[in-house]
Amino acid sequence: MRLFLCFFCMIIFSATAYDPLDPSGNVTIKWDIMSWTADGYVATVTMNNFQVYRHIQNPGWTLGWTWAKKEVIWSMVGAQTTEQGDCSKFKGNVPHCCKKTPTVVDLLPGVPYNQQFSNCCKGGVIGAWGQDPSAAVSQFQVSAGLAGTTNKTVKLPKNFTLLGPGPGYTCGPAKIVPSTVFLTTDKRRKTQALMTWNVTCTYSQFLARKHPSCCVSFSSFYNDTITPCPSCACGCENKKSCVKADSKILTMKGLNTPKKDNTPLLQCTHHMCPVRVHWHVKTNYKDYWRVKIAITNFNYRMNHTLWTLAVQHPNLNNVTQVFSFDYKPVSPYGSINDTGMFFGTKFYNDLLMEAGPSGNVQSEVLLQKDQKTFTFKQGWAFPRKVYFNGDECMLPPPDSYPFLPNSAQGIFASLSLTILLLLFITIW
Repeated sequence: MRLFLCFFCMIIFSATAYDPLDPSGNVTIKWDIMSWTADGYVATVTMNNFQVYRHIQNPGWTLGWTWAKKEVIWSMVGAQTTEQGDCSKFKGNVPHCCKKTPTVVDLLPGVPYNQQFSNCCKGGVIGAWGQDPSAAVSQFQVSAGLAGTTNKTVKLPKNFTLLGPGPGYTCGPAKIVPSTVFLTTDKRRKTQALMTWNVTCTYSQFLARKHPSCCVSFSSFYNDTITPCPSCACGCENKKSCVKADSKILTMKGLNTPKKDNTPLLQCTHHMCPVRVHWHVKTNYKDYWRVKIAITNFNYRMNHTLWTLAVQHPNLNNVTQVFSFDYKPVSPYGSINDTGMFFGTKFYNDLLMEAGPSGNVQSEVLLQKDQKTFTFKQGWAFPRKVYFNGDECMLPPPDSYPFLPNSAQGIFASLSLTILLLLFITIW
C-alpha cells in the first residue's frame, strides 16, 4: 500500500510540472566558461525562457545555487548577489560574494555602462518565447575563484533554484553538454566555449500557489444570462482585506505601490481573483462569428507588463482577424491547431494597469465558421482552457454556460426561409 501511495504521488507531482499546451516549455540556464584565470574561470551565464506564453515579470528572476567546493565570486557584470557573505579571510582584493549558496538578481535599467552586459539590466523581466524571442533571454558574467582551472578540475554547482518571481520552478542537476559555438561579428570565424553545462528548470502551477490566479466568465448574444466566475475561484483568504470599488481608501497616495512580499490589495468581488477574463459571443454572421475578449485587473498593487492570454478553442484554427491584440497560433502537437496566444500590441496595450478605470484591456476576434463543426449548442462557442500569464484560469462549471434557447433553431430556420422567399419574390 505504501509503495502504491508513493508511486501515485510521483505521478501527481510529475504531471503538475507538465503543461499540455506547452509540453516542451522550460527555462534553460547555460554556463559557458570563456577563459581561465589564476584560480578559476570567467563564465557567461545565459537564461533562455523557452516557454511559449509564460514570462517572468517584475520584480524579476532570482537565481541561486550551491558551490561544489569553496568557490567565491570575485566579480560580476550584468547582475549582482543579494549578500556578500563573510569574506574576512581575504586581504587586499575582497570578493564580490563569499557565500556557499549565492543568490543572484538582475541589475535595474540605467546602471552605468561599465556594469552592463549583453541582454542584462531589465530588472529580471524575461519575455515569453512565443511573444518575442529576442526578449526571452537574460545574461550576466561571473568570475569564479578558488575553483578548478581545467575541464577536469572544475566542479559543477548544484542545487539550482529559480524564482520567477515567486515559487513554482524546479531545476534539475547541471549537465555537461557540447561547448557552445560562437560566430564573430564579421561572420567569418567560429569560436567556442572552453566548457559548457546546462540546467533545465520547469514550472508547476501546483507548486506556485494553492489557488488559481485568474478566472473566466461567459456571456452571449443569444442568452441574457451572464455566467460569472465561480465564487471564491481564487480562494477567499483576502476577503477580509479587500477594498470596495467606491471606498475612500482608493484616494490615498501610494496605494498602488507594491509590497515587498507582493501581498495583493484586491477589489472586493465574489470570486476574489486578481484577474478576470470575460469571453462574450457577440455576433453571428453567415460565414463568420465574432467574440469579444476583455481582461480586467482587480489588484490595486500590481500591473502586468508583457501580459499573455492563451486560449484553447477548436475554431482558433481559422482566425480571420484580431482587432486590438496581437495573435499567434500555438500548435504543440503539429496538426492540431486549436490553441492561440493573445498579447498586447507594443506601446499600445501591452501593459495591463492596476485595478481601476484603466485596469482593463479588450479586443474583438472574428472567426470563420467550419460548417461541419460549428454550433452554438452545448457551450461549443466557449473556450476549453484559458491561461493568463501562463497560469490556468478557473472556468465556470459547464452546466452554467449560457445555453441556446430551444426555440433558437426554429428562429434561425424561419429567418433562412424568409430570406429565400424574399430572394425568390425579387427574382420573380
